[in-house]
Amino acid sequence: MTGIRRLAPPQSRKVNALVKKECCNCIDGNCILLDDGDECVCPQTISFSLLCKWFRAAVLPLDKELYADLYAPEDRRRCAVCDASFASSSNSVKYCPDCRKRIQRRQAAERKRKGIDTFLLKIGVLSRDKTFQNSTHEKIGRGGQ
Repeated sequence: MTGIRRLAPPQSRKVNALVKKECCNCIDGNCILLDDGDECVCPQTISFSLLCKWFRAAVLPLDKELYADLYAPEDRRRCAVCDASFASSSNSVKYCPDCRKRIQRRQAAERKRKGIDTFLLKIGVLSRDKTFQNSTHEKIGRGGQ
């Protein structure tokens, strides 16, 4: 990002909370990097801009949503299921974190079901039309399919 970025009020509140909570150079609202014997108020907490290089490099990446909102709007992705916007560092992600759990659970169930069906076909218990065969080779319909 080039130049100094101006923050919206909600972004500034998130930045200030992040500075107070996570920045190792901010102690009681004072910046120890700028301390020359007199206490110096942290400039990041009193401005509506991203001024501090340490904050930009070390603290801001801890909040992925805020970082994506400020620095990488092109890294925002849309969920293929719910169309929600989310931050991603990978270019192969298709689903937001909420939908990802549901999709992975469903895909795992389908994969396991397919594996069981393949095994049953292999040992001859299941026919190609997805019906079970008993010992007299009478076809018994499979429940739900």
